[in-house]
Amino acid sequence: MPIDAEKAVAAEPRSTRISWDHKDVQLYHLGIGAGADPDRADPATDPGELRYTLESRLQVLPSFATVAGAGAGVVGGLSSPGIDVDLAAVLHGGQSVRVYRPIPVKGSAVQTSKVAAVYDKGKAAVLVLRTEAADDEGPLWTNDAQIFVRGEGGFGGERGPSERVAYPAVAPDRVVERPIRPDQALLYRLSGDWNPLHADPEFARLAGFDRPILHGLCTYGMTLKAVTDTVLGGDVTRIRSYRTRFVGVVFPGETLRIRMWTGKDHVRVEVRAVERDDAPVLGDTFVEHS
Repeated sequence: MPIDAEKAVAAEPRSTRISWDHKDVQLYHLGIGAGADPDRADPATDPGELRYTLESRLQVLPSFATVAGAGAGVVGGLSSPGIDVDLAAVLHGGQSVRVYRPIPVKGSAVQTSKVAAVYDKGKAAVLVLRTEAADDEGPLWTNDAQIFVRGEGGFGGERGPSERVAYPAVAPDRVVERPIRPDQALLYRLSGDWNPLHADPEFARLAGFDRPILHGLCTYGMTLKAVTDTVLGGDVTRIRSYRTRFVGVVFPGETLRIRMWTGKDHVRVEVRAVERDDAPVLGDTFVEHS
């Protein structure tokens, strides 16, 4: 069997030193649509967008942690002992990020990666790939990526936890729409996710899609930026954690409809694709903030 769950979880964590600077942060922000907010009259020069795109005013959206070091944590997890899977069978099922303090614009950290768990969902296996980063001042972030591997379930393992967000039975407090550029996946992949599923039509067809799909983590970043700008006054330092479950694909050129229910210290979020009759995209999405 390509996945040996016991061997994968027991393997020693892998550590590597990663570094980044303002160019990496700016490229990531551009990849998730910074500088193109349709709610701003002149988004390219609006002060609210310049804090994502101009080095002299730059702040770092916490979801940048998913691509810092070119996403080496997830890539390393998929090559861990006991893991041997076909990329065409791999889908990103969910993602969570917790930050312990603001991410610096320029930094260097030791990132430790491991397979935290392997769950049996019947028709698929789920790998929980955990990456933790720390610099000289202490912990920076913890990422958990839930990776679905189709056709690898049924080995008799635990099904794993099921975290669900209870949405209020009332209209959302905020609703915004964010268009996805036709070339957005091509730009986003420059931050390190080179899976051809997001660029190569032939590979996409082998994976069961009629054309390349957008990275789930691009939708993830776009959604956090929308919440930050709409609910948190654009202040990324207020974000404590952010989690989601990927429930549907997104195609470049579509529009995201982002619904938000606000609480005292959190925002519950749901994302749908406008052009496909509000097809669900992100579910069980929760932003914790100060």
